[in-house]
Amino acid sequence: MLVPRVWSSVRQGLSRGLSRNMGGRASWEGRKVDIAGIYPPVTTPFTATAEVDYGKLEENLHKLGTFPFKGFVVQGSNGEFPFLTSSERLEMVSRARQAVPKDKLLIAGSGCECEAIMSRTLEMAQATQATVEMTVSMAQVGADAVMVVTPCYYRGRMSSAALIHHYTKVADLSPIPVVLYSVPANTGLDLPVDAVVTLSQHPNIVGLKDSAGDVTRIGLIVHKTRKQDFQVLAGSAGFLLASYALGGEGSACSVRSDSADVLQLTLQQELWGVCVPWPMSWGPRCASWSDSASQGNGKMPRSCSTDSLSQTLR
Repeated sequence: MLVPRVWSSVRQGLSRGLSRNMGGRASWEGRKVDIAGIYPPVTTPFTATAEVDYGKLEENLHKLGTFPFKGFVVQGSNGEFPFLTSSERLEMVSRARQAVPKDKLLIAGSGCECEAIMSRTLEMAQATQATVEMTVSMAQVGADAVMVVTPCYYRGRMSSAALIHHYTKVADLSPIPVVLYSVPANTGLDLPVDAVVTLSQHPNIVGLKDSAGDVTRIGLIVHKTRKQDFQVLAGSAGFLLASYALGGEGSACSVRSDSADVLQLTLQQELWGVCVPWPMSWGPRCASWSDSASQGNGKMPRSCSTDSLSQTLR
């Protein structure tokens, strides 16, 4: 049972997110998108020949659309975007937009890296340009907002100033709102708090998905951006409750699809016991997970077990 003071903070954060979820799809013109709420990160299903299975994607999204999510995240880490071509990434967003109800937000990962670059400065410039181009293209095929992961190939050079420049350029040229994405487990790079605070002042940057799992950091970001129209989403269900208590407003988290409504109702009722199994459907293009080639059926690698990967949030 949560102590009264902490639960009061959780309830305030939850009520903001839930009340906003009740509205329809907003018009973004003249104001920022409200991203408060719960978003499942959609996996990319593959066929046995390593082709994207768009039919299975649409089937999965139709099923997910029956649950009370605020929207969906495609081409995030769970979507295995580094293993897809540019055309496949855009087709994923286009198919998702056709399958997703119009009152649900569609957030698409548009971050890009560049290869075979002769200098670090040029790499940063080309990564920014590639991200801008992907962002504009994703907007054209139906994304409501984009989620931009930190460029990280030359992470030793990714200072706060460099990252602020990158995100500012993307946000300046993006026709849709931008969500910052920090996932150090995959990139080896944490988006610095001072950079987040500076970027929160940009009129086209609406929030941050923070997957680091550091709730102290989340609380600090919420505090330092409190005067801005800026929302923080937890990147995992494992610290979603703590994030709500600190002022976070939702999550793009790896939760079982049939736990979405249970998750919100459980929080409202001051209970917390949702089992969150490993959600990913890694495809055959990921060499380290080649045993788990799936067609959207949620298979896990042989070396993993449900017992070792599941967790119960208490």
